[in-house]
Amino acid sequence: MTFKVFLQYILPHRALSRVVYWATRWTFAPWKNFLVSQIVRRYQVNMAEAAQPDPLAYPHFNAFFTRKLRPDARRADATPAALLSPADGRISQAGPILDGRIFQAKGQEYTAAELLGDEAAAAPYRRGRFVTIYLSPRDYHRVHMPLRGELRETVHIPGRIFSVAPFAVDAIPRLFARNERLVCHFEGEHGPFAVVMVGAILVSSVATVWDGLVIPPYAPSIRRKSFAGQNISLDRFSEMARFNMGSTVIVLLPEGSAELDALTPQQAIKVGERIGELRHT
Repeated sequence: MTFKVFLQYILPHRALSRVVYWATRWTFAPWKNFLVSQIVRRYQVNMAEAAQPDPLAYPHFNAFFTRKLRPDARRADATPAALLSPADGRISQAGPILDGRIFQAKGQEYTAAELLGDEAAAAPYRRGRFVTIYLSPRDYHRVHMPLRGELRETVHIPGRIFSVAPFAVDAIPRLFARNERLVCHFEGEHGPFAVVMVGAILVSSVATVWDGLVIPPYAPSIRRKSFAGQNISLDRFSEMARFNMGSTVIVLLPEGSAELDALTPQQAIKVGERIGELRHT
């Protein structure tokens, strides 16, 4: 075990994340300008894509980090049956779900039931498909719909807040099924699908377009919220949520609903780009 991995087990995850939550919303200009400038320089953030291209014009660091893009900065693939990437980032892993098990990295795996916190909810995905996308500090941090769907339920699952950087994903067993996360269950034209927003150390804050800020507060136990009958329907490519700071998005698709393209680990991807094709079922 490397020292970086060892630190993941002993650091006070939630305490650190609470400190960062408030620090990234401090409007003191010298502080927020320092943080913003460091990220723009170190990660070569392309501010030309932003609706507000001046990085120092944002009121605090989190406003910069969750910045809107220009309307023409991202386009949805024109093929109606194309399955879209929900986020900017890099493919962590993608492929078939084998008997309910999802590949993480280097011999690590976890089950769909562990990820979703529910055996019954995981049943449609037992032989389905999954896509895991990692968002780095340079990326656009709003998450969009991979396909059209009606929101049925959200499940806020408590857990650790390990880093989701590649070094941690390679080394920490069942990482995505152990971190605090928000599971969003949708019903689409091709059956159910799930979009899972996985928190990470220092960045474990998630907001949705229908509920606003959901994490924090952190969950002491599994919290379910039904949206059945509320007619919350989101179009393909529309914004659904955002990470206040970054993390990982996992999309689960049921058996027979879609075929994935040849996606490879560390492949760069952007919102709206094609990652597969829906099948008529």
